[in-house]
Amino acid sequence: MAPAPANIGVPPAVAPDGPRGGGPDRRAPRVAVIGAGVAGLCCATELSERGVPVSIHERGPGPGRDGASWLAGGMLAPWCECESAEEEVVRLGADAADWWAARVPGVERHGTLVLAPPRDRAELDRFGRRTERFERVDEARIGDLEPDLAGRFRAGLFFAEEAHIDPRAALESLAAQLEEHGVRIYFNNETDDPPDVDVVIDCRGFAARDVLPELRGVRGEMLCLHTTEVTLTRTVRMLHPRVPVYVVPRGGGLYMVGATMIESAAGGPITARSAMELLGAAYALHPAFAEAEIVETGAGIRPAFPDNLPRVVRQGAAPGWRIHVNGLYRHGFLLAPAMAKRAAEMVLGDTENAEKKPHAD
Repeated sequence: MAPAPANIGVPPAVAPDGPRGGGPDRRAPRVAVIGAGVAGLCCATELSERGVPVSIHERGPGPGRDGASWLAGGMLAPWCECESAEEEVVRLGADAADWWAARVPGVERHGTLVLAPPRDRAELDRFGRRTERFERVDEARIGDLEPDLAGRFRAGLFFAEEAHIDPRAALESLAAQLEEHGVRIYFNNETDDPPDVDVVIDCRGFAARDVLPELRGVRGEMLCLHTTEVTLTRTVRMLHPRVPVYVVPRGGGLYMVGATMIESAAGGPITARSAMELLGAAYALHPAFAEAEIVETGAGIRPAFPDNLPRVVRQGAAPGWRIHVNGLYRHGFLLAPAMAKRAAEMVLGDTENAEKKPHAD
């Protein structure tokens, strides 16, 4: 396990002109984080590392288990995201792999391989035109990168700088480290307004639509397959004009398959249509997936603002601020570290630095 930063969880530090007002003799504000998904745990980590006394309040039974974070792909792939995301997403996510690697084990830095069937070569060319920092690879190079895909694809794009992480293991590792260093995490806790704190950081995701009416829900569906007949070492994106899909290795023959983006906030299990489309795409990647065991299916609601960009939104006045970290859309693990740093700067009074960045309100 990667060692925790040396200053995590140190006693309350002196804070510059924080929410209580005052000058440099003031101690760090007391902060409560609502939500123990990826945004909440990253915010708590950034604050704890700065010596801020912080607690976490989570309605679910464990870190991330009651939200979209538990069903995430965990891809730390800013350069691939150029294909459909704004430039700011790429900029904010550029250092995400380093942030995670400094704090939790299991960051796999094997890059991303983007493929398409020969009939969809135009999709591969379009993806290449819209992205950057990749190597064009031929059939032989694809076989070198992923031997089990040898001879199956004629061309692809290889993004060597990208990474992926197991979201569930990462969330549990962050939570365990925070608790080891004195951060209290209250699970099965429904409160949205903890007492005796100076600042509340609201990381409830789509549940915060009661106070962030611009939020909309984007439904994402996934399934996990287990097979010993296919071995992949990196995230593989399979392009298709209607159903692009990604396959992320989790180790031990387990693969997470996802990519659906449905403009809906409806809950419930994965639909039959989505399951068939995801399974069909996995089969197109390698026929052995047809014999894989379906270990898990799931559907979650991703929170998004109209422009699909994340925001740090401050409401109220000091003391008693409420800061919302939300709208991470489909980029939770990629963007949460940068947004957590922004929230920490705001808490500690570096409002000039925090607010001159886009989407810090």
